[in-house]
Amino acid sequence: MAKIHINIGSNQDREANIVGAIELLKLNFGDIKISDIFESPAQGFEGDDFYNIGINTNTELSVDDVNAVLKDIEKTFGRDRSAPKFSSRLIDLDLVVYDEIIDEKSNLPRNDILLYSFVLAPLAQLSGSDIHPLENKSFQQLWQEFQTKNQFQLSQYNIEKIL
Repeated sequence: MAKIHINIGSNQDREANIVGAIELLKLNFGDIKISDIFESPAQGFEGDDFYNIGINTNTELSVDDVNAVLKDIEKTFGRDRSAPKFSSRLIDLDLVVYDEIIDEKSNLPRNDILLYSFVLAPLAQLSGSDIHPLENKSFQQLWQEFQTKNQFQLSQYNIEKIL
């Protein structure tokens, strides 16, 4: 079984879309562990603030099969994959970590871990002691370093706010 981390983001009907995605992830993966909600401003475009959460689960699916499940869930919510990269999202699901796999083609571990607080914060919360396979540092250590080196806006709420 592979331990995976998925990031979910939405800035359109955020609560309903994230709750719906959580339910579909439970149907596909069974037991999941859910981070707090992390709210951040849209980056790279003008838009409503995003909610982001992290999900940890275990799976026997391959990387490609996990990504196919995530794309199917996005399609269920009407995600338009032809939209610009930096634009509003009904729902966005990204496979961030798949065990300790390093795969450039699949962007694993996802580059966004080191770039965006809304990806790293939920990952550090759920998998703080796990080691980033390229950086050889724990996700908690990376989060602490990120906080001292970067300016960012990020609010944290208990997931019970929307469940």
